[in-house]
Amino acid sequence: MSSQQIDDLRAEGDALYEFLETLEDHHWEMPTPFKDRTVNWVVQHLHDADRWAVHSVTDPDGFRAWMQDRSLVKDPESLQGKRLLQRWRDYFQSLCTALEAADPDMRAPWFGPDMGIRMMATARQMETWSHGQDIYDLLRVTRTNTDRVQNICHIGVRTFGWTFVNRQLEIPSPIPYVRLESPSGAIWEWNEPSETDAVIGKAVEFAHVVTQGRNIAETNLDAQGSSANAWMNIAQCFAGPPETPPSVGKRGWDEVS
Repeated sequence: MSSQQIDDLRAEGDALYEFLETLEDHHWEMPTPFKDRTVNWVVQHLHDADRWAVHSVTDPDGFRAWMQDRSLVKDPESLQGKRLLQRWRDYFQSLCTALEAADPDMRAPWFGPDMGIRMMATARQMETWSHGQDIYDLLRVTRTNTDRVQNICHIGVRTFGWTFVNRQLEIPSPIPYVRLESPSGAIWEWNEPSETDAVIGKAVEFAHVVTQGRNIAETNLDAQGSSANAWMNIAQCFAGPPETPPSVGKRGWDEVS
């Protein structure tokens, strides 16, 4: 199966790989703004998740068994720097190939609910983009974003309710209208138009906030209404326990999106 989501995932990985190839050896042990995790840790994290995703898509039953007993699959040798980069690259390409070969109606098991193949591709793109940003932030390199960030914004919008449920909070109403300007200048909209409950601004800044790469106070997003403000202050589009967005100044810098 070929789809735009898989194509976008592949392009996201290609772009990050090209950037990571420019790193020098000493960069790999530098702490990023993401919880002070090193560059090596961040790439290892991406590699582990891509490896698990390949397992999920190619052997769903085996993945479910592994979820019950992690000893069933031995962790690979720990690598560093350029060797880790190449191993991540190899598994990433295997993941894209596996997604293209998968039944488009398949529901792949994961750590949260099972996911469709297109959603799996988008979730992996979101992680690749957001954790790639950790390294761009560390090195103060301005990233060139493209309209494939729309997929990440879409996950951000879809996880409005999840953000609150995950924290055992009541989901506020109404669901905010979201109007974003893409890197190319196109306008993207979600939910019913509203003049009182809305999030309006740049798509890249919205993607930063929902992936917790930026505090909303470091962006020019306009959050209007109580629902929108409550959401943007704790937005979390990724699975796992509740995480606290970064404090002002922890992640943001004078980057031109």
